[in-house]
Formats: sequence, C-alpha cells, structure tokens
Amino acid sequence: MLLPIVVLPIAGLLLRLTAPDMLNIPLFQASGIILSNMDVIIAIGIAIGFANTKDKGIPAFTGYLAIVVLKEGLRIMNPELNMSVFGGILAGLLAAYIYNQFKDTKLPSMFAFFSGEKFPITMIVLVMIPVAGISAWVWPYAQNGIDAFSQTLVKLGAVGIFIFGFLNRFLLPFGLHHVINTYVYFGLGEYTTKTGEVVNGEITRFLNGDPTAGFFIGGFFVTMLFGIPAIALAIARAAKYKKAETKALMSSGAATSFVTGITEPIEFTFLFTSPLLYFIHAVYTGLAGAVLYLLHIRHGFSWGAGVIDYVLNLGLSDNGLMIIPVGICFFVLYYLTFYFLIKKKNIPVMGQVEDKVFAADAGEEEQSLKLTHSNYEYMARKIVQYIGGKENIVSYENCMTRIRLELKDTSLIDEEKIKQTGAHGVIKVNDRLAQIVIGPQVTNVMKEFEKIVEES
Repeated sequence: MLLPIVVLPIAGLLLRLTAPDMLNIPLFQASGIILSNMDVIIAIGIAIGFANTKDKGIPAFTGYLAIVVLKEGLRIMNPELNMSVFGGILAGLLAAYIYNQFKDTKLPSMFAFFSGEKFPITMIVLVMIPVAGISAWVWPYAQNGIDAFSQTLVKLGAVGIFIFGFLNRFLLPFGLHHVINTYVYFGLGEYTTKTGEVVNGEITRFLNGDPTAGFFIGGFFVTMLFGIPAIALAIARAAKYKKAETKALMSSGAATSFVTGITEPIEFTFLFTSPLLYFIHAVYTGLAGAVLYLLHIRHGFSWGAGVIDYVLNLGLSDNGLMIIPVGICFFVLYYLTFYFLIKKKNIPVMGQVEDKVFAADAGEEEQSLKLTHSNYEYMARKIVQYIGGKENIVSYENCMTRIRLELKDTSLIDEEKIKQTGAHGVIKVNDRLAQIVIGPQVTNVMKEFEKIVEES
C-alpha cells in the first residue's frame, strides 16, 4: 500500500499549484485524475507487492484487470455502489493470490500461449466476475457498517479526531496504520465537485474544495512541523555521549519531518527503546488534531503534512495560520515531556547509552545482551536494507549472538540505522566481512532474515 502513495506528492502539488486561485493552468489539473482513481492505483500496487516474482509487469496488469472488472461488475449490478479504496484492496489481494497460484500452470500444447505467467490474466477475469456479483450483494451491508463507523467518528467530533490521530501513530510499529489511513484519506465522506464528480476521502475532498474536509488530517501539521522537531531537540539536548553525532542525526531527522512530513527517522530512534515515549507521542498526535477541531482550524495536505503542503494549501484552509501558535505550544509540550522523561528515567535513547566496544570474536558477555523488543521480522528487514540490500549479500550465518555476513561491499553498511533497530553493535572485519551483534535472540532474527533474503 506504500507504492501507490509515492504518486501522491506530485499529483497533489500539481493540482494545488495550478488551481484557478493560484497559477491557473487548466491542463495540469489533469493530475487530479490520480486522486480520483486511487482504487485502481492501490489495486495495482498491492498486486505488485504481494506477487512472488521479480518481474512485476504481469502482476501489475493482473491487478489492473481485477479492479476494472470489479468496478464494471458493480456498475452493472447496482450503479450506486462504490467500494472505493476497499475495492482496490480486494482486487489487489485477489490479483496477487491468483498470480501466485497459477503463474506456473502448464496447459496442453494447443493452449501453450496462455500457460505460465499468462494464465493468471485469464483466471483473474473469470474470478472477478463472480466476485463482483457477490460484492454487489455483500457490499451494501459492509458499506452500512463503514458508514456507521465513519459517522460515529465524525459525530464524536474532537474525540473521533483524537482516536484517529492516536491510532495513526500507535499502529505504525505494526504497519497497520496504513489500513485506517487509507480509509480516512481516500474513503471517508463524500463530496460532489463543481464538475459533478463525486470524490471520497479527507485528502481528495480537501484538495477539491470541500469546506468540511481537513479536520481529521490538519493535526498532522502540528506533529510534523513542531512535535517531531521538538522530540529531536530534546534527545539532542539530553545526550550524554556522542553529542555531536546525536545532534547531527536529530537535526537531519527534524528537517526531514519539517520539509517532507516523514517522521520515521526520529520515531525509530525511540520506538523500541521506550514504549512509554512512543505512547505519549501517539497521545499528543491525537490531541493536536482534537485541539485544532475545537479551535475550528481546518487544513489538509496531498501527502506528508510538511511545510510545502502547509504553505501551498493555506488558501484552502480555515484559520490555517493558527496552526503556528498551536504548534509552538505543542513544541514546548513535546520538548519538556521528552527531555524530562529521558533525564528522569534515564531512557536509553540515542546519546544516553555509551557504545560498547565489541571485539571481532564473540565474548561471553554477549550472552547477557537483550533486545528491547520482539519485532524480529521488522528488525531483520531493516538490517537487510541497511547492509546494502539483498544484492549486496554473498553469504550469511549466525553464531550464538551474532549475524555473520559476507558482503560485496561493507562500506554500504549504515551502522547507526542498524543500531536503531535494536542491534547492540556492528563490526566491519574488512571490506567484505561484517558481524552484527544481536545477543541470544539472534536465532529469532536470523529466521526472519533468511526468509527476507530468500524472497523472490
């Protein structure tokens, strides 16, 4: 579900920059079609992501066929039905499943052209027609439930916005925040544009001028522009060790959040070492949205809630400038909370723990090392990423406490990012050999590491 989101920044920025109240370039308004077809884009993205193959062309085509057949089937059965992003998710998952199940199918010689990877193209059409029929019968009941959920969130006002903001951060470590985000961003609510087109979702409705959209997403400007930089400042100011390095990393992460709205570089520095701090961060994110709602401040973004989105979309907002004084208050709140807790409880975030020096050979002291989390799959995936990816791996194994690697080039290793995953140390033996110190839980991490490396 991340792949389709890549297109949002350019689509949203072009749509806003070329709007009648700004540069007024009608041709570039064509970028708005991307926001109106998020179900198609999501279907293709999911099909690509879950297909077990290196060549993603046919899975992408299968995902496209799945969603267009589903949409046309629904239109024939009931023109008023619209599964929106849920249709994209369903079509994408089915397309990936059909591809994985039938990509190696062998047919009689007279039908050989349709066998192998081409066979899922045939199968997806045959599958999606009855799926569309079943969906036309089932979806109205599901739609009623979703409408009830969304109406409940809306009717709860500040409380509903707080719940969404809190879950947006709280579910991030599990990757489940994309589920609720996708619905709120692209499915919540309905608005008819001046051209008669019906659009759904907070982002799409806001960018198309819906005066009721933006309350659910405006609070993220407070978090991204003020909250995350405040956390970074607190960690940097509280640092006892490696102060210059901590300051540099925190400054970079804060700038990333401020400009682009990407918060993970800072969040992952304390996510696993302090669940308490992360819980507070989730609460403050929800609280920021609730406060804006109570102050009748409405704002929105195309992607990320960074300063560029803030400035470009200010003309569509209500009281958007008021986000700045509110953000300053939250900056102080974030900073004081994080600085006080880090110092008072000696929370082992970056700069608080002196790095241990590990020799090239494992010692007995490593048997007492502990990971601060049990998210082995996440840790393994990040380690693969930060050692230069699967293509940089020649061979791997593990001992009692370490992952031992032979790489094509150890200079591609990002030691700090690996340590942020929970690893205790990184040792570069030479330009080809490296070791990552995990502790006794290395076998759990190694199982996930092997799965990821062996993924086709």
